[in-house]
Amino acid sequence: MLLRFTKMHGLGNDFVVVDLITQRFSLQEKHIRKLADRRFGIGCDQLLVVEPPRRPDADFRYRIYNADGNEVEQCGNGARCFAKFVTDKKLTGKQRIRVETGNGLIELSFTANRQIRVNMDKPVLEPEAIPFLAEARANSYTLEARGESYEIGAVSIGNPHLTLVVDSVRSAPVESLGPELECHPRYPQKVNVGFMEIIDRGEINLRVFERGVGETLACGTGACAAAVSGQLRGLLDQHVKVNLPGGSLTIEWRGEGHPVMMTGPASTVFEGQILI
Repeated sequence: MLLRFTKMHGLGNDFVVVDLITQRFSLQEKHIRKLADRRFGIGCDQLLVVEPPRRPDADFRYRIYNADGNEVEQCGNGARCFAKFVTDKKLTGKQRIRVETGNGLIELSFTANRQIRVNMDKPVLEPEAIPFLAEARANSYTLEARGESYEIGAVSIGNPHLTLVVDSVRSAPVESLGPELECHPRYPQKVNVGFMEIIDRGEINLRVFERGVGETLACGTGACAAAVSGQLRGLLDQHVKVNLPGGSLTIEWRGEGHPVMMTGPASTVFEGQILI
């Protein structure tokens, strides 16, 4: 059958968005891998699926699949694209949208200049809930890899993140160290790996190696995790500009007990149909 789709991106982190409210289709892993393939399909970092909610307090259900076909819990750049998609398609007229994800509800809204603000909920800091294997919770941890010790921050923003501070993101070993840390045995569900360069207390540069995808031009949950990790270690303030290869996001976190707020753009690239 012909499947309608929309190609979108958030700061270069690109998505294929499929509406399963106005069309019916049963997506299988082989379909997702084909759609994500940049040579034989459409090409994307993640596939985003719009579905009717299962919860009475949600407007939509939001599902995310990595390019390898595995479903994941959360994607911040995808959430902004999701908000733009359901608004542009007139699936909702609301300016504040509650969306069901694999890790609970998130709230999406539009700013005066049409940027999209996402309430990413409270960060998860307890190791067993991330999940991360550690004897006790700490603001930073020591991780052994490649015969070296790395000081890392461990946070979940609906999905597990590891953040380490580097002198420069340009020279950071993202391609070599990223895959090794992604599969580190202390992360039983694998992990997204962030390489953070601190410019000052209100601005960082960041590159992220995403599990099941590889390095992307932007990672919204990775930006949130880096900001939280930096605050916990006393390195960053509550309001942080995060510069990613694809552009910048604004992250706000007022400390424990408060949600992480992410603000940034979303763009539509093109629409089409593909025979599945």
